[in-house]
Amino acid sequence: MSRPETERDERTLAVENASYRLGYNVVGWGLLADVAYRQIFLGEQPAWDLVTLVIAGGIITFGYQALHRVLSRRVLISVAVAAVAAAAGALLLVLMGLRP
Repeated sequence: MSRPETERDERTLAVENASYRLGYNVVGWGLLADVAYRQIFLGEQPAWDLVTLVIAGGIITFGYQALHRVLSRRVLISVAVAAVAAAAGALLLVLMGLRP
């Protein structure tokens, strides 16, 4: 006798999305921490390929949500603030003589 398959409801979707968010955060922050560790402690060349993976993941997620028109005003403001902060941080590093 087989069990009936559980139907997907809003709770299932919310739990799945939360798990994807958690997984993406672990991978994203882990890659960034790995790049920082390599640069600071090992003195190797920066691993821009790993940073590019993190950025590409964010761009793909943002683009997919924009395509399906589910972006809120809060998300758009957060993206704009993050982009300005990243540009300001890069400019500060260049002015300090630390090439990214």
